[in-house]
Amino acid sequence: MIPSRAIDVAALIEGRKLSSFNYLIICVSVLITFLDGFDLLMLSHTAAYMAEEIGLDKLQLGNIFSIGLFGMMLGGFFFGYLGDRIGRRPTIILSTSAFGLMTLLFTLADSYASLLILRFLNGFALGAMLPLCWALNIEFVPKRYRASVITIIMVGFSLGGAVAGPLTVWMAPHYGWASVFALGGIATLLSSVLLFFTLPESVRFLVSKHKRPETVAQILKRLDPGIDLHPGDRYFLGDEIDIGHRPFRVGQLFIGKLKWITPMIWIGFGASSMAMYFLASWSPLVYQYAGFDRATASWVSSFASFSGAMAGLVLMRVVDTRGPYAVMIYPLLSLPFLLVLGIGELQGNAFIALSLVGAIFVKGSHYGITSIAGIFYPSAIRGNGAGWAASMGKIGSVCGPLLGAYVLNSGMPVVKSFAVLALCPAVLGVCAYVVAHIDRRSTVNTELVTTSQP
Repeated sequence: MIPSRAIDVAALIEGRKLSSFNYLIICVSVLITFLDGFDLLMLSHTAAYMAEEIGLDKLQLGNIFSIGLFGMMLGGFFFGYLGDRIGRRPTIILSTSAFGLMTLLFTLADSYASLLILRFLNGFALGAMLPLCWALNIEFVPKRYRASVITIIMVGFSLGGAVAGPLTVWMAPHYGWASVFALGGIATLLSSVLLFFTLPESVRFLVSKHKRPETVAQILKRLDPGIDLHPGDRYFLGDEIDIGHRPFRVGQLFIGKLKWITPMIWIGFGASSMAMYFLASWSPLVYQYAGFDRATASWVSSFASFSGAMAGLVLMRVVDTRGPYAVMIYPLLSLPFLLVLGIGELQGNAFIALSLVGAIFVKGSHYGITSIAGIFYPSAIRGNGAGWAASMGKIGSVCGPLLGAYVLNSGMPVVKSFAVLALCPAVLGVCAYVVAHIDRRSTVNTELVTTSQP
């Protein structure tokens, strides 16, 4: 009889390179975050058409933008908890199906009230997508790749947002704004079927919850077909505290070094999201109010989304090698551009050029805080950790579109809003420094304890 062995799954994952199995998970995650970004940004690009047809003013549009983000905040809490209870796989599939259905129902909206209700429900379903995709991929890759993999997944979000503009410019004038939502809803529902057949459960989640060892063995075989596993093997995570079956409590997000890291991530995420979602929601209309036509406004906004994603990819290899200190780079670079835009009186091409550079650094900054939002938490509560971070960030997301609505409605020159937005990357930079300092100090202390042991 072969004796039972204790196998450290964390060490197995940490000691290997990315495989075709990892790339499959990454590609599927990019697909669903692409649809997430497309869904979120197509509302911004169809807003002008909806306002004309249904009769919406700027404040009503701002409320529609913000209530969706409020729904995402509540959805992040709910689905993050669900993801840590029943697993990443079923929760992601449920969320994808729900937000596909809600997007499709937008084609029936014909009033301000119906748009508010549908956008809230749509946002609630969307709340799970990004945090649980982060958690699932973090739990399958070595630490040295985590920030880069999360950023690649977020590129899908930006590409979806980038496609929303040109597609709306092409479809809405010919087929109506509802056709864009019909396309997004159908594509998302089809993707949920694909997820059912391709998406695995997180192996770290199963091990941390002491669930289904036979499934753990099957997934590890898919991860590395050459691995030697026997029936009766026991699995554990050598790099994490064993929380096991204990029910989740919010206090678990503040254990040890998380006492300061968690609030800094929440504040930084909120500040970054405020700037990010102001630009995402209002950029097309801001460019129109600045004198540019709809097509130009959509193309410029889409280019900023795509370029911000590329800037995020460049940064993430630095984060993986240098640590969270690298997250400070883009917030500091964005400050002078936002201040010049807000204080100066630029027009025409100069306004376009500087606003593009500022937007790219703001979006790149958001990739920075996103890449580290879930990496500090044990697998048993990572869904909640990432979900709470994203949901607390949504407070800033809700405020961003509302800020834009009130600035545009106040009669103040729209460019002045950029000076206000400069506060957001400043706050993010400070939070990133504190997180990096605490993490480094904790790592050094752990190494000292380890080396001092006989």
